[in-house]
Amino acid sequence: MAGGGSAIRGSRVGAGPMGEAERGQAAPRQTVTYFCAREHRSVVAFSIEAQAPESWDCPKCGLPASMDADNPPAAPKIEPYKTHLAYVKERRSDEEAAEILTEALKLLRSRRKSGDLIF
Repeated sequence: MAGGGSAIRGSRVGAGPMGEAERGQAAPRQTVTYFCAREHRSVVAFSIEAQAPESWDCPKCGLPASMDADNPPAAPKIEPYKTHLAYVKERRSDEEAAEILTEALKLLRSRRKSGDLIF
């Protein structure tokens, strides 16, 4: 039985022998090795014309890595989640908060007395 289908069954785009003759010459590269605080070693290839960055994120653990194997950068300090109240407390002192609360209460009480409650 002959099955219907493509004559190039089992092939995919780009499959087959391809060498530099068909693709052209590869751009000259430089390899740079980066080291993280967990002693991972990452080798990254850059173009010869490009300037390699001083730091690189480690692909294994995500920590920052540098080219200095003896002195890798320290892991960044992870700040805990802040609530809305924590952000407000950063912007306002306790005295300012007390003033704002007093003003808001005065306004609320004056509206209650005059019957201007807004819902």
